[in-house]
Amino acid sequence: MKPLRTRNEEETKTVAADLAKWLEPGDVILLEGNLGAGKTTFTKGLAEGLGIKRVIKSPTYTIIREYLDGRLPLYHMDVYRLEETGGMDLGLEEYFEGDGVSIIEWATFIPEDLPQEYLQIKLMPVGEELMERELTFYPIGKRYEELMQKFEAK
Repeated sequence: MKPLRTRNEEETKTVAADLAKWLEPGDVILLEGNLGAGKTTFTKGLAEGLGIKRVIKSPTYTIIREYLDGRLPLYHMDVYRLEETGGMDLGLEEYFEGDGVSIIEWATFIPEDLPQEYLQIKLMPVGEELMERELTFYPIGKRYEELMQKFEAK
């Protein structure tokens, strides 16, 4: 899939909400990008697409925030603070194998804790004002290749 370009936060959230329609229990999404790249904005759109009404906040200090009131539970993780320790003692596999969708910011800090299959999305600010975003999707595994085929066909 070629990268998608969004012009503002609302378009980024719309892309995420569209993706949410195809998500299933146990799906894992990795969001990669520098500070301010739009990772939490994308998560807000995904939550809206899942029917979650609560305010979505970055879990930077709490590491994991759970939102249970949508079509599927959403487990929003920011593992930036685990750079030196990893996620061994957090029981992340219970989230990954559970009944909801796990979305992970800064997953490069816990490579040994990740499942074998996932959807990685890289977000990069582009344009003169850096308000636009380029979203590049990398499906890892059959489930996510099929997910991206459905998403592209919509």
